[in-house]
Amino acid sequence: MDFVTKLWSWEMLSEMFRLGLPFAEKVLRPILVYGFLVIALRIFGKRELAQLNPFDLVVLLMLSNTVQNSIIGNDNTVTGGIIGASTLLATNYLVVRFVLKHRRLDEMLEGTPAVLIENGTIRRKALAKEMLSEAELTTVAHRQGFGSLVEIQSCVLEPGGTFVIQGKEPRHSEKQFSEIDARLERIENLLEKFGK
Repeated sequence: MDFVTKLWSWEMLSEMFRLGLPFAEKVLRPILVYGFLVIALRIFGKRELAQLNPFDLVVLLMLSNTVQNSIIGNDNTVTGGIIGASTLLATNYLVVRFVLKHRRLDEMLEGTPAVLIENGTIRRKALAKEMLSEAELTTVAHRQGFGSLVEIQSCVLEPGGTFVIQGKEPRHSEKQFSEIDARLERIENLLEKFGK
């Protein structure tokens, strides 16, 4: 009975690692899906990367599940998963290294920053191009500590989906810091005066 259990375990283990698809296909599938996703995210904009609302987050989460079978095919083996994951990681590494050396290609793939607020004025065409509403932009401003869009001097949506916001006036914390700094300077001056 012990021999049968060992045999069954060995059979089970060998089945876990036996490829269900040819090796070349296991490598080609992730590369094709990777290319498609890079192009699709470029076409559909920076908004998807910024994850502004629940709909965008749901799309990104479902996207990984949707392309899963395209990557692994009809193969649920450990070896197939390792080959697929390794191919994705290697492809990403090579693409990033290549793109870093070719600035123009980097701009084509990642895009350019979008100026959404300039000199305190909301650029509605830029918002429309990035498929953002003023309400969503206000939410971003709130997350970064601004009460409203009126307080913002400039807002840029970077290609990676990050918002860079600069306020019109120094924030309350910055004002407090400068007040404390001025007080400390006065105290230092007084200590120097009495120390002499």
